[in-house]
Amino acid sequence: MPAVAALTVAVLFTGGCSSGDDSSLSGDPSESVTRVSESPTLSPTPSITPAYPTGASGCHSNKGWTTEESTEWVRRYVHTPKDSYAGDGLRVVSLPGYNGPLCRKISVQIEFWKLVYGVAKGDNGNRLSDGRKPDYYFDISRVKRVELHVDGSAEQTVALPTSLYATDRSPCVGALVSVTVGKPLTSKELPKEVRVGDSSRYRDDTVDFRSKRVAGHELSEPSAPQVCSPDGKPTADPADVPTPGSQPTDLYPTDLYPTPDYSFDIGDVLRSPTP
Repeated sequence: MPAVAALTVAVLFTGGCSSGDDSSLSGDPSESVTRVSESPTLSPTPSITPAYPTGASGCHSNKGWTTEESTEWVRRYVHTPKDSYAGDGLRVVSLPGYNGPLCRKISVQIEFWKLVYGVAKGDNGNRLSDGRKPDYYFDISRVKRVELHVDGSAEQTVALPTSLYATDRSPCVGALVSVTVGKPLTSKELPKEVRVGDSSRYRDDTVDFRSKRVAGHELSEPSAPQVCSPDGKPTADPADVPTPGSQPTDLYPTDLYPTPDYSFDIGDVLRSPTP
């Protein structure tokens, strides 16, 4: 896992020598010449203003910060598994001068959630907020919670729960990690909607948390929710049930072009009609 180091800005200056007439100790005038080697003038490297500069106390004052301000700070420096390159944990980055250190530590909850998906049955299920009928339902439960007290003075890493992120987990199981400022999430703050098959590391609308304290999250989708029963159990081999809306992988599928129930001879078509 690559380490993130503080940015160092070096300011270079160039000095020159001066020349003048010296008098000898004997009183006889003697001419002295000093050659000056001219060097091109170097402009000082422009410094970058830190986002959270430290004061005389060596820390950045965050006394009186609102929950929104604390959440914004955490959002900048907490990297979810996909963003942490190695993908084996969640990292709180240390970048002195650019994220503090803060004078007061911020309490952060790292919570890992297990999502068990089932295919929606019937046509009377609840609809999503945009009016679309959901294809799947899910049950959510907490698997692991880690409380951190962060101020940006050191990097911290939280390991993923291996069972939840195992490569051989059920095709009906997904994983969700949330980063929350303050206390753990309550049931009223958990998401009601999770969009499957529409997630991207560049999108934040795949999970609808009902709390502004959530500074970040990351969804690991179930591999084949289309084979899951309403109670979240796989009912078929995912290889035998394509994802809804997917295109056929066979360039020339025989079932799309059935053998005709009639035939003709090309010679009969090209032959001149009999007089």
